[in-house]
Amino acid sequence: MLLLVSMVTFGIFFWLPKIAGQTTDQIAAAYVGKAPTVEAIQDTKERLGLDKPVVVQYGNYVKAIVVGKDYKAGPVTDHCPAPCLGYSFRSSQPVLDTLVDRAPATLSLALGAALVWLVAGIATGVVSALRRGSVWDRGAMIVALAGVSLPIYFTGLVSLAVFSYSLKIFPGGGSYIPITSNPVKWFEALVLPWITLAFLYAAMYARLTRAGMLETMNEDYIRTARAKGLLERTVVTKHALRASLTPILTIFGLDLGLLLGGAVLTENTFGIPGLGQLAISSIRGGDLPMVLGVTLLTAASIIVINLIVDMLYAIVDPRVRLG
Repeated sequence: MLLLVSMVTFGIFFWLPKIAGQTTDQIAAAYVGKAPTVEAIQDTKERLGLDKPVVVQYGNYVKAIVVGKDYKAGPVTDHCPAPCLGYSFRSSQPVLDTLVDRAPATLSLALGAALVWLVAGIATGVVSALRRGSVWDRGAMIVALAGVSLPIYFTGLVSLAVFSYSLKIFPGGGSYIPITSNPVKWFEALVLPWITLAFLYAAMYARLTRAGMLETMNEDYIRTARAKGLLERTVVTKHALRASLTPILTIFGLDLGLLLGGAVLTENTFGIPGLGQLAISSIRGGDLPMVLGVTLLTAASIIVINLIVDMLYAIVDPRVRLG
């Protein structure tokens, strides 16, 4: 899967421009800067390997990930150890080092928001299912529908305008501080992004949990559990909710994997210097190595998280083990 993702992304940046009619010199000129000279274009072509066939360029890229690569810059040769994702066309910094530097911000945002939306979404869905047709149920589903319908850049800007700039409860955008520098400031800067991002996802999880619980509560084993005299809390949490978590685990793996690759809209709205902001700036600047690095990291996150989810199926639902 990672190989396929890298091939598609590489082809979009190098193969499609040539199909569209761009020459190698034009592609190289985009990385030189303003008023590129013939010598600078030729040097860029040789340094980046743009004068070679696309298949050879891709093969060298994959080879560098496995065994590393030597980069020549004039008389100096710089060795990039494996896994070498190359150097940024814009900053000349190693892609892997940049990803490692940006990852903690995205990880903080994704994991914190995931915890909030899981707790809020599942709890809301369970209560709505147990009180079907009540005022709570109807109100919660209306709020959930609003959360699913409203885009994150709208709710993010509204939350910033109300809670940061009007009420001044939370810091404004661009106030992110690494946890290693100041844990308190780190937490304060992320509370509003967590809540805003969780509002979108919690709405979907509440609707899924409610639908699953309504279906499960009518199963024969639920009636049997109640007939045995088990406490209603035990029936709901151990039997009904546990059986309803399988579809929630599935979408949680996809959602968390995507967020670990960069919550683009949320990071840009709140000025969080994570992988999402890095991806946007790299795409705008045509920084192929950085775009490939972020894309591969996102794909790897989704694959790993879904592998973990597959293993959790057997823990959550005993029927998977029996099957």
